[in-house]
Amino acid sequence: MKKMRMNQKHPSCNPKAKEQLYKIGMFANMNRVTIKTLRYYDEQKLLVPVYVDEENGYRYYAAGQMAQLHRIIALKNMGFSIDDIRKIMDGAEEKSFLLEKKQEILKELAVLTDKLSQVESYLARESMNLSAPVLIKEIPEVIVCTMKHRIKSYDALFDIMPQMGARMEMLDCKCAQPAYCFTHYLEPGYKEEDIPVEICEAVTEKKQDSGDIVFKVLPKVPTAACIFHKGSYDTLHNSYAMLLQYIEENGYEICGNIRESYIDGVWNKETEKEWLTEIQIPVK
Repeated sequence: MKKMRMNQKHPSCNPKAKEQLYKIGMFANMNRVTIKTLRYYDEQKLLVPVYVDEENGYRYYAAGQMAQLHRIIALKNMGFSIDDIRKIMDGAEEKSFLLEKKQEILKELAVLTDKLSQVESYLARESMNLSAPVLIKEIPEVIVCTMKHRIKSYDALFDIMPQMGARMEMLDCKCAQPAYCFTHYLEPGYKEEDIPVEICEAVTEKKQDSGDIVFKVLPKVPTAACIFHKGSYDTLHNSYAMLLQYIEENGYEICGNIRESYIDGVWNKETEKEWLTEIQIPVK
């Protein structure tokens, strides 16, 4: 038997004279894409056939083009536009495109995560007997008439608010429309007694300060976590618990005084079930 030398080429290893070509239908089937897709990539100059039969117009692709097609598909699945894919295929730095896309996806993910949290919040409200889910919103700038007090209990607010209203009337204050009356709690945490508060009423213009009545402009709050509470103030702690849980679970940080806005109450509703309060917590 004739022995082959180590440097002698085996006949089966010799390169073929012609590269194997595949008709468009076969190439599409091999790569799990449609013929329509391949024609579109051809029109967009992303993947041009290596050979087109002039007589019948048949497109032929080479096996070596599979990697190029897979790269196009991968970039498309990442969300890149045809224009961006063309730039990358033409030699633009791929890494910069990928890093930019990563930031774009992270932003979209943050939005979707927030939406998911709101859905979960909406579902949880039923078990906690709450009237509404948590909402993230902006609170506009407002001119307010304010009065600070240390109250013995939360019930004392019912006595102080009418007194403040009478003082405002003497100063010829005009309340803003829609009405916006709220309380700032000036110290963190829940307290049973000796509670420092700032009562605020939105007005149309600043007046001259008078004693403990002070006028100020509260700046816009760009981001606030808010929830509506329906019913007695005795169950406000349920709404606070849900709102604070939402803030913690979604990576927010409290960055301002909590506002307790009184929309409906004893002054215009016959029963406690109809009282409506909005808790607003500035966050970042």
